[in-house]
Amino acid sequence: MRSFLGLLAVALIAVLAYKYYFSTQPAGAGVTTPMQTIDIVGVKNDLVGIAQAERAYQAEHGNYASLDELASSGALTMKKISRDGYTYDVQTSDTSFRAIAHCPATTNPACTNFAIDPSMEVQAAP
Repeated sequence: MRSFLGLLAVALIAVLAYKYYFSTQPAGAGVTTPMQTIDIVGVKNDLVGIAQAERAYQAEHGNYASLDELASSGALTMKKISRDGYTYDVQTSDTSFRAIAHCPATTNPACTNFAIDPSMEVQAAP
């Protein structure tokens, strides 16, 4: 009987902790689903791949290239230039580049753009 009451007390504490945890989470903005998290990680990995391709292209040709030039030269091996609504764009200058992942704001208004530059750090972009 004691072990049953002990088990019941532990179950009650677990249920209360569960309810408390989910009642303190903000609703709506900022909350992502596991699938959205996976998509964002994929987008960030794509940006790192684009940045590595830019570095390789620059080392070989002495300048940075557009996304189409990277793909046609073989420096970029991505099969698609978009992922789950995100589209990629590369802005170049003589000394630098910036690859941007534009989020699909029409289908997901709370999404974030991401960018990477020669520092190789993926950051949120305006």
